[in-house]
Amino acid sequence: MAISVGLRLTPALAAELPRIASMNVCTDQLLLTLADPGQILGLSRFSRDPWQSWAASDARRYRILSGGAEDILVLKPDVVVASLFDKRSTREFLKEKGFHLVEFGVPRSLDEVKDQIRRMGAVVGHPDRATAEIARLDDAITRARQAATGKHYSVLPLSRRGWVSGSDSLVSSLLSEAGLFNAAGDLGVTSGGYASLEAIVSARPDFIVVSEAGDHAEDEGSAFLLHPALERFYPPSKRIVIPEQLTVCGGVMLADALDVLVKELKRVSR
Repeated sequence: MAISVGLRLTPALAAELPRIASMNVCTDQLLLTLADPGQILGLSRFSRDPWQSWAASDARRYRILSGGAEDILVLKPDVVVASLFDKRSTREFLKEKGFHLVEFGVPRSLDEVKDQIRRMGAVVGHPDRATAEIARLDDAITRARQAATGKHYSVLPLSRRGWVSGSDSLVSSLLSEAGLFNAAGDLGVTSGGYASLEAIVSARPDFIVVSEAGDHAEDEGSAFLLHPALERFYPPSKRIVIPEQLTVCGGVMLADALDVLVKELKRVSR
């Protein structure tokens, strides 16, 4: 049943909407965006982590679940939403107990992201909200394409210890939608993998895409990005910064990620 966003729910109407528990940080964020607050019984134990969740502050209003089956058994939700990467034994146990489990995969393209937004919109009973969020994402894609028109930049998404998001990844889809070329293919990286410092420097992409700026490394993993060789070839003017919480999951936050990309392209193109 579709409910208009601006419609005040009567008790009878609200009672028809499913009560939902989320087991995964990515389903958390879809749920927080598309469901009514009263529908949300609990969120994953990572829902308040600002490094993983774009909606971490909103998540503080809700119960945190353990990740196991026990608290879901107590809450008795109408629907449980989860990722296919959540613990399989827990998911199977909940199914055996008769719970309605809706499982989401990991999207690798923006088209798959849109499908998941539609699916969650149907699950929560608010398909109109899903349609609005997809329209917002499409508008952000258009802005990103306009910003990159005629530039033909090659970029390399790079993170801790030299991990590269490959050509068959959500981040790559995000970049290609904006008209940018993911240089991971030049390194032989498809879904994702580690690349040596020497290989990265030899590939010489126009820019690297990182999750944070700054000159401080908290550990050895992040220190890779501050290696003198990388800093020499990729100073701040050659680094496109997109916060990690905007790209960890496939969801409505990707519209914000694309708008950040537009701002970064304007900055580095000066």
